[in-house]
Amino acid sequence: MNFSLEIGPKTDLETIPPLSDVYITMLPGGDYKETADKAAELVKKGFNPVPHFPARSMHDDSELKDYVTRCKDGGVKQALIIGGGREPLGKFDSSFQLLETGYFEKMKIGIAGHPEGSPDISDTDLEKAMIDLDLLKPKDPNDLIGKVKSHTDNFHIYTFGGLKETNKWLRENSYV
Repeated sequence: MNFSLEIGPKTDLETIPPLSDVYITMLPGGDYKETADKAAELVKKGFNPVPHFPARSMHDDSELKDYVTRCKDGGVKQALIIGGGREPLGKFDSSFQLLETGYFEKMKIGIAGHPEGSPDISDTDLEKAMIDLDLLKPKDPNDLIGKVKSHTDNFHIYTFGGLKETNKWLRENSYV
């Protein structure tokens, strides 16, 4: 199986388990230069960094172009384009608008949905689905992996600050 995980731009790279894909978040208020620098550092250490490009956090075309250029110049080959969880700082408010710029040419692109839910599904229905999918109870990740591994060998881990515990779990289960 293949695993990936997510880190912040200030994460100590010595704590990262021996994986290939490492997603780098850019939270609202974050500095894209820090994220681009962390991505370049990951490339030098042999990882495949996947920096986040949140549309609503980009001020303008020149900032977006600088961010993409810094990443490409650092050896980054993949990007995760997201809407982002904030009011737009500039003209961009969707993943599609970032794609339309053409700046991501020759990069592998991932696109994610908006984290606050969907305008097509009520909060009540989303909560009911999480309860029916038993996603609100903490459990061993192997339970979920067992249910879906017949459909994929690729898993992305959101560590939510638990990188050391995740690293330990991956090693204990012989995933890395």
